[in-house]
Amino acid sequence: MQRDYPLEKVRNFGIIAHIDAGKTTTSERVLFYTGSQHKIGEVHEGDTTTDWMEQERERGITITAAAITCFWQPTYKGPALSTDSQGRALDADKYRFNIIDTPGHIDFTVEVKRSLRVLDGAVVVFDGVAGVEPQSETNWRYAEEALVPRICFVNKLDRTGASFERSYQSILSRLSKKAVRMQIPIGEEEKHEGVVDLLKMKAFYFEGEMGNKVIEKEIPENLKADATKYRAELVERIVENDETLMNDYLEGKQASLTDLKRVMRKAVIENKIFPVLAGSALKNKGVQLVLDAVVDYLPSPLDIPPIKGTHPVTGEEVVRHASDEEPFAALAFKLQADPFVGQLTFFRVYSGTIESGTYIYNSTTGTKERLGRIVRLQADKREEVKKVFAGEIAAAVGLRDAKTSHTFCDEENPIALDQIKFPEPVISLRIEPKTKADQEKMGMALKRLSDEDPTFKIKSDQETGETVIMGMGELHLEIIVDRMKREFGVEANVGKPQVSYKETIQGEAEVENKYIKQTGGKGQYGHVKIKIKPLPAYDPEEKVPKNAHREPGFEFVDAIKGGVIPQEFIPAVEKGVREAMDRGILAGYKMTDISCELNYGSYHDVDSSEIAYKIAASQAFQEAAKKAKPVLLEPIMKVEVVVPEKFMGDITGNLSGKRGQIEAMEDRGDLKVVKAKVPLSEMFGYVTNLRSMTEGRGSSTMEFDHYAVVPQNVAATIIEARTGSMARV
Repeated sequence: MQRDYPLEKVRNFGIIAHIDAGKTTTSERVLFYTGSQHKIGEVHEGDTTTDWMEQERERGITITAAAITCFWQPTYKGPALSTDSQGRALDADKYRFNIIDTPGHIDFTVEVKRSLRVLDGAVVVFDGVAGVEPQSETNWRYAEEALVPRICFVNKLDRTGASFERSYQSILSRLSKKAVRMQIPIGEEEKHEGVVDLLKMKAFYFEGEMGNKVIEKEIPENLKADATKYRAELVERIVENDETLMNDYLEGKQASLTDLKRVMRKAVIENKIFPVLAGSALKNKGVQLVLDAVVDYLPSPLDIPPIKGTHPVTGEEVVRHASDEEPFAALAFKLQADPFVGQLTFFRVYSGTIESGTYIYNSTTGTKERLGRIVRLQADKREEVKKVFAGEIAAAVGLRDAKTSHTFCDEENPIALDQIKFPEPVISLRIEPKTKADQEKMGMALKRLSDEDPTFKIKSDQETGETVIMGMGELHLEIIVDRMKREFGVEANVGKPQVSYKETIQGEAEVENKYIKQTGGKGQYGHVKIKIKPLPAYDPEEKVPKNAHREPGFEFVDAIKGGVIPQEFIPAVEKGVREAMDRGILAGYKMTDISCELNYGSYHDVDSSEIAYKIAASQAFQEAAKKAKPVLLEPIMKVEVVVPEKFMGDITGNLSGKRGQIEAMEDRGDLKVVKAKVPLSEMFGYVTNLRSMTEGRGSSTMEFDHYAVVPQNVAATIIEARTGSMARV
């Protein structure tokens, strides 16, 4: 079986943005113009293709990343051989798009992060009124980490208060100086009619049903001067990336459109240029030209560097190129419970091919599973395929052992790809089933949901025996509880949201501890001496000594000399320290950012055991932590509030009263924007309070920024409340 589209005509890209910037609306236009659907769904009507979950349609937001496959005939790629009933071009020059429409709400940021890990490019959508918003910055940072080439689309230029220039300047100042205008709008707000392409120096209008006819005209007289000026800037930015073109440019020679596009493509793929396009998805203006830009400038799987991994046994670096001839290698990046076919495991194939009915080897677990069926997704609809090739995205049906970040590969040529790193939850709540029948179903439902979403965690409170669920925000946990009810039929009582505090130390301490127990016959003997100190922020690039094990939040250093403790007992010491850190010492919260060095001890030929060293280490750590200036940490949120000017004083005063630090105040059209860092514990119910303070005219966004030490007076109250509730139990 041969692939139906050559690799150079495949584009894997995501649509990413801040909430309400128009991602899903843009995705719906993409599906319509590519012929994948004959009706455009609208977010406000709750009938979009990519927002298929009930919760998404009710709230008008994207919660889960939706994968769609469609085909695009570029607008200007020579004459089409034929057309379909709606006049869309059909010929051999079509491109396959594998698109992922991602959420914009910060609570579901995991969907953006894991999608960018497997995509080759991204279209970043911005609100033409607001410009760069908080989640725009977070998504941009994730794309930077994944080295994903980007195209910027300034959307909603038909809205009152829209300004392409202001939005463009916000991209330059807050995201990257590498952004450059490739288009300018023809009119703004209610006068927005089309766009000017600065490379071609032509105006484009979008006429006919749903703007499906792209009409090329001359640039309006009132825009010619601006277009000429901005084209000169664009050309200068392009020729900087090619020595020959640069020399010709300095000699006054005009570069051809073909050469400019060729060099521009290379620069975009290398993340040296981020082209900025304009339009209005809702008013059907500009989307086709964004798709043309995806073809012209975003990479195919052949254009990106080969994927690197390690051999799961030897640890040596292994490289896989995007080729059907290479050994099979793929990364599972998302799990989704499907009511009709069971669990779907989304995976990106980096090299080789895989067929349904064959066995798939999971190098992360070292197990094999039969790959019964493979499907290609159209959001919630499935198209069954027999074989997938390098560079494609598909989903496997019914894999039991697969989890997010697992590597699938050829058993004879194993490879382990880098795992996706996910942020830690910052909020928790207690949950209990309403009936005994619900109790049996709740455990299964929570496990399935946590498998799907690595930022959703479950734990059992050892003191109370209650189940605690943890997530990225109030909405995140609200959606989880709602899904549990609708998809799994579990009714539950839910407590109030709680902050996920942490504990750490600010000083150093050294403690020696012996655990000796004689009960007749074989006893227990463990003797350790450990030194603990604060750990600086985790840096994956830092060089760690061979005798140290370093990861985010913890470092264990084996400094034993002369074999005073046998090597086989060292892991038990580390395990004991980890268990003590999980329990905390101030208020039972998990401890973090600590380095522990094991530097002395002894053993007994008969009585020493793993359990003895584990207990000795755990007790030593608890004693040392009490001496090392322990403190409580709380999550600090980055808050952005947008309000009319007359409410500014009330808002800043209110945030200051919540222990917030005001960092900046700026204008956004007729509105004022307040940026602050505020403890999460002070922000519960803030949206409701904001509405009452601003007559319903204020809005806010909030995302996790960092953990900081809780002030002593506040910490005392938290510790007293926490230890008091434990004592009552």
